[in-house]
Amino acid sequence: MASPINSKSAREKLKPRREPYWSRIQTGLYVGYRKPEEGDGTWIARRRADDGKQQYHALGTFADYDQAVKAATQWANALDAGVSAKGMTVKQACKHYVSHLSLHKGKASASDAEGRFRRLVDDAPLGRIDLAKLRTSDLTAWLSKQVELDEDDAEDEEDLRRAKDSANRNLASLKAALNLAMKDRLVATDAGWKTVSKFRDVGRRRNAFLPLHQRTALVEACPEDLQRLVKAMLLTAARPGELANANAQHFDRDQGTLALEGKTGYRVVTLSTAAMAFFDECAKNKIGNAPILATDFGQRWNKDMWKKPFREAAKTAKLPTTAVLYSLRHTAISEMIADGMDSFIVAKLAGTSTAMIDEHYGHLRHDKTRARLDAVALL
Repeated sequence: MASPINSKSAREKLKPRREPYWSRIQTGLYVGYRKPEEGDGTWIARRRADDGKQQYHALGTFADYDQAVKAATQWANALDAGVSAKGMTVKQACKHYVSHLSLHKGKASASDAEGRFRRLVDDAPLGRIDLAKLRTSDLTAWLSKQVELDEDDAEDEEDLRRAKDSANRNLASLKAALNLAMKDRLVATDAGWKTVSKFRDVGRRRNAFLPLHQRTALVEACPEDLQRLVKAMLLTAARPGELANANAQHFDRDQGTLALEGKTGYRVVTLSTAAMAFFDECAKNKIGNAPILATDFGQRWNKDMWKKPFREAAKTAKLPTTAVLYSLRHTAISEMIADGMDSFIVAKLAGTSTAMIDEHYGHLRHDKTRARLDAVALL
């Protein structure tokens, strides 16, 4: 006997009701069609478990009967393979992964992943999606949203590159969580995320290095207040935001140090003799919480204030179009490494890791070492 739901015309003749119209696929396995008062109908699968209890699974909407049968069969086969019959959301999969990390990798790894998921998954629409219904487009949209920077809010290519690099790390953590869910048979397939690719060429070595003649031209092209910020970056290799946050009280004349606080926390950096003289001049007639570097109007610097003046100065100095304020930090680190400073010391001064120094500036150390090797008669 023909099923009342195996053709579109047959389904259209059905009376709307909450209870699905069922069609047997094979022994113990059925696919059902729920006819609503209006709109598209939905499909559901049903099977009898080994313990005799009925198991149900919402399949969603399909254009035809055969697609619903295929989905129901895949669900049943996944259960036979050991996949959990209970649905799991992306958020729950992330919690499952954090527990796994805590047990096998330690608290630090678990805390890092937990923080990413709390910021980007837990309260996002993505977090509420059932793993079995997760689509590639859901994950792609989630990834793209992380780099939706307004052009005026990004430090040109450098900000966008860093945003993409960060998004790649977030994607790696999420895919690790989803892959663990599949490994632990909490979902039948990885089709929803397997083909989602990370952003390419965003972890590459920085290339906006400014040689001495360009640095000199830039300083001369800057208005006096921006000139002080530019010089401070070149003398310390600090991030611009860290210098903008620094107060007069953070400069210790006796010790020759400057306390900075930013994305990597609080640190006290040693200043060169030239830097000590520079900050001593900047701190004149300033006390307490007064910004040690300020605009001509006495305001604390921020990205919106330095962006346009820097672009104009860079254009006047005929710098490469890739040059941004952050390029000065890269330039200072490059010069320190090229001059033979130990990467551990440079990392402490710049507020970064030795791994980052070796990854992005190691080539400079090799060049320096090669020059020294060339001076040694080995053969």
